Amino acid sequence: MDLRSPSTYTFYMTMPDTGKVEGRGARGVLRFLGLVALGGVTGGLAALAAVGFVSAVLWLNDLLLVSPRGRMMFAHPEWLAVATVLVPTLGGLVVGQLHRAIPEGRPHTPADAIAAVQTRRGRLPPRAGALSALSGLVSLGAGASVGQYGPLVHMGASLGSAGARLLRLGRSEDNITIACGVAAAIATAFNAPLAGIVFAHEVVLRHYALRAFAPVAAAALVGHVIAGEVLERGALFHVVDLAIPRPWEFAVFLAIGGLGALVAGGYMHAILGVGRLAQRLPLATPLRPALAGALLGVTALWVPDILGMGQETLRFATIAGAFGGTELVVVMVLKLAATALCLGMGFGGGVFSPALVIGTLFGALCGTLVALVGGAQDTFVFYAICGMVAVTAPVIGAPLTSLLIVFELTGSYALTTAALASVTLASPIAAQLFGRSLFDIQLTARGLDLSSGRSRAVLEAARLGDLLSQEGVTLRPETSVDAAIKALGQAGHGEAYLVDGQGHYRGSLTLASLEVMREAGQGTTPIADCPTTPRPVLGPETSVWMAMRHLQEVTGEAIAVVDEHHVFHGVVFEASIARAFLRYSDELRREEHGTG
Repeated sequence: MDLRSPSTYTFYMTMPDTGKVEGRGARGVLRFLGLVALGGVTGGLAALAAVGFVSAVLWLNDLLLVSPRGRMMFAHPEWLAVATVLVPTLGGLVVGQLHRAIPEGRPHTPADAIAAVQTRRGRLPPRAGALSALSGLVSLGAGASVGQYGPLVHMGASLGSAGARLLRLGRSEDNITIACGVAAAIATAFNAPLAGIVFAHEVVLRHYALRAFAPVAAAALVGHVIAGEVLERGALFHVVDLAIPRPWEFAVFLAIGGLGALVAGGYMHAILGVGRLAQRLPLATPLRPALAGALLGVTALWVPDILGMGQETLRFATIAGAFGGTELVVVMVLKLAATALCLGMGFGGGVFSPALVIGTLFGALCGTLVALVGGAQDTFVFYAICGMVAVTAPVIGAPLTSLLIVFELTGSYALTTAALASVTLASPIAAQLFGRSLFDIQLTARGLDLSSGRSRAVLEAARLGDLLSQEGVTLRPETSVDAAIKALGQAGHGEAYLVDGQGHYRGSLTLASLEVMREAGQGTTPIADCPTTPRPVLGPETSVWMAMRHLQEVTGEAIAVVDEHHVFHGVVFEASIARAFLRYSDELRREEHGTG
């Protein structure tokens, strides 16, 4: 059966709907349990990789005098100053060379994992994944102001994709295993399994299918056990003995959310702006991280808090009085600028950790200002945490994940409720002004717009070249009108495509127009002298989505496909485009709502 023929389309459209879902029954249960087991294995591998990655970063930070502990224990101030500038500079040189081995010339990030899942266009390349993880390790180890969670998420996603490739699973299972690796990485890094589960669904999968939930949950639970029980990794921070906020303070928490959205927008646009500026610099791409490292090191001579992930800064910012108001402003602004500089100039790393630090500093600043006008000092930590989620949630596009991180790290319902007040305004305002997340903004700049949903993203990733048919009638310019009519009659088509001896497309001719020519006594006239019928032409790399939009301009039966040199490649029937739309839509429906 020819799946591209119009008759196949008719058959497809008239098939009875039996109401059965593929994969149900005992065999479906076994496949489902196998997928859950694979999720657990993927979660274990991703958790071990995450713990190893973080441990290596901490070891490098101590060794290279980046961490506060390593800096305090070093007894030579003059050499410490040299190391502060030299280490991130040399780290940038190494990172720049690593990126030369990645086809895109940049480290892969969570945005690449999101694109792979949302478009279903391919699995994550293992070589780029390994080099990106190494780039993140070197960047973080050398003190670049970047985050650890971005590399961990992509590393977990790459492990999940590698497992699906090894077992030769389908695209739907591949998406689930990618989400399993992501969930395990988040669960391990934050010691927060619920946040890992929700993050994988909220940011990567963007649906909550039952078939995906159990494997993702298994991966997150295995990661949590390995992080918390086997390897005894503690939580990011602990908060105890909380006071209860006054009712009027919830209004302040809402205001923090609105202002935090603006801080998040400034943070995202600073990263993107530095990236655009870097493209215009008269400096080779591999050398840009080294320049950023040198500028970072010089600034860190005065404000060392901007080095590295900033976890110590985050912890101290939740303590009332640890920073003065002026210190909070200086560190927050410099941390934002340093992160934008490092990421925009090409260091490998994530945006999550710096957003946590910047947001916590912002919230602490708000709490300090409220205390100056007679506010309650005993609820200071509420302001810090509200600022943290108000900035972080818009950046990663995951308000529920941000709330669950707060709840699982603190165990405080009151603190989570206060954070909810800030997220209520922060995420919607940022989405309206800037975009759903930094990842979505980056993907839009690469030509993948996820704002209209996953179905459009899948159709934009599908290419007309995959739907090409050679059934269209092609005629040489010297063919007579009578011969053209005969060829169309034998083929059963109402339209022909004029292609010269060099394979170049010259236009379309309809059977009706040729009949008019013959009735006028011009049956022996070459069709090159006949007026062609205006028809749109598309390239083989045109997306199915764009082709669907062109269908409203087509009155014939197919669209001619030509390349940039106007060489004719074939035709795509309207029925083929419609069938592709139905097929992709059905696959997404089964993936997102099916249980088999």
